[in-house]
Amino acid sequence: MKARIFQKPKNAMQSGRAGTHRWILEFAPAEARKPDPLMGWAGSGDTRRQIRLSFASRDEAMAYAERYGISAEIIDTPPRALKIQAYADNFR
Repeated sequence: MKARIFQKPKNAMQSGRAGTHRWILEFAPAEARKPDPLMGWAGSGDTRRQIRLSFASRDEAMAYAERYGISAEIIDTPPRALKIQAYADNFR
């Protein structure tokens, strides 16, 4: 069983950062999606793909993965790069 542990990114459509402090454990897909013969919707028999576990810290997520024998890849959050600019800089 493979999974990835990452920190939820900020929503690009909003300025707030609510919920970005949580760590998510998400399982890797076990099989490829295929179109349903009747409706044509993409789907698979992999039910673990629907599971997203949320943890308060990275250590809690790692401990959960170790406890249940899940090989987890940890994806660190990239550092925030702020571009500080004054409104007057638009006219220089």
